[in-house]
Amino acid sequence: MNQTINANRLFLASCFALITTAFSFSIRAGILDTLGVQYALTNVQLGWISRMWFLGFPISMILGGIFYAKLGPKLIMQVAFFCHAIGIITTIFSGGSYIVLLISTLLIGIGNGCTEAACNPMIADSYSGNEFHSKLNKFHMWFPGGIVIGALLSKLMTDSNLAWQAQIWVILIPTIIYAFLFFGQSFPKPKAESTSPSISFKAMLNPLYLFVACCMALTAITEFGPNNWVQLVLGKSGVSPMLFLALVNGIMAVGRYFGGSLVEKLNTVGVLLFSAIFAVIGLYLTSVLEGPSLYIAAVLYALGICYFWPNMLGFVGQYLPKTGALGLSIMGGIGMFSSSIFQPVIGGWIDENKTAAEAKKLVGDAAELSAGQATLSNMIIFPAILVVAFAGLYFYTKKLKKA
Repeated sequence: MNQTINANRLFLASCFALITTAFSFSIRAGILDTLGVQYALTNVQLGWISRMWFLGFPISMILGGIFYAKLGPKLIMQVAFFCHAIGIITTIFSGGSYIVLLISTLLIGIGNGCTEAACNPMIADSYSGNEFHSKLNKFHMWFPGGIVIGALLSKLMTDSNLAWQAQIWVILIPTIIYAFLFFGQSFPKPKAESTSPSISFKAMLNPLYLFVACCMALTAITEFGPNNWVQLVLGKSGVSPMLFLALVNGIMAVGRYFGGSLVEKLNTVGVLLFSAIFAVIGLYLTSVLEGPSLYIAAVLYALGICYFWPNMLGFVGQYLPKTGALGLSIMGGIGMFSSSIFQPVIGGWIDENKTAAEAKKLVGDAAELSAGQATLSNMIIFPAILVVAFAGLYFYTKKLKKA
């Protein structure tokens, strides 16, 4: 490694960049209902705003993965800072304009994707061996970890009757910190990739990769669907939605940090299968319980979604190594893109279920509670399909090992 490169400072900057991504998710989730009420936006419109966050992510992440070797991490992170800063400031001064909120949220999503595209390979280029794996796990811990911090800050500021714009300003804090830490630093040169893009694309035509891509779409929406809409679906359930979100992501952060030994005991597909089962149970209980018992449902739901993302990527690396780094980038992009597609759909479910509740003569909080529970019930279909898919994948991989 080049002695002029301060790898630890670059790593710390990367962590603050990922915290920016996490804050943009949790704080935006915390103000979603406020935006709807204050600016008379429908839940479908809120879904479209959320779609922009998820849509910008895969666009920049995939393009950054393709051109990382040519552009390098420095330029990609400069784009990330520009998009984060402009997106955050534009959101604050949007005046509630629907179009401006769409554009500003898209810019933030692009900044988030650039962070993933630049920091993962940069860490790989800065460290080697066990130190690389340790740093990568600690880096990814900061997404759920940052969501916990952001959710608690959002609740504190909401309870203090601070304007939603004040919460968005908070996202700018880690943005400025990572820009300062990156400023003036030498970056590692991208290593020559062992797998060319043409070989990667050819390997991605494997039916197994395509099947796993479909599963990735479902695992992502199982994780990001309820979390993104937590304020609206649990707002009248008798618990604090942001405490629910903080508990879920706190468990995820700890679980991912210590998840290596679990994967070794159960194997990757076994972990995915049990995760899908826990996700079904957790979502079902979330859709029927009220009050403090919902925190028990949060624990089960967290255990369900905790290992989805890292083990989906781990499966690709283990069983489809010829897809290379590009295959991993595109797999992650598929997860975010599917989450983008479903955001307006979920918003429509909330509106439809509220109308159905009002048709049953429910009003006020009772109608909103019924709509939230019905929407969560709709989302159970995603992990339910995964239980069947991962059971089939489990027996298929056992046959592969025997062969």
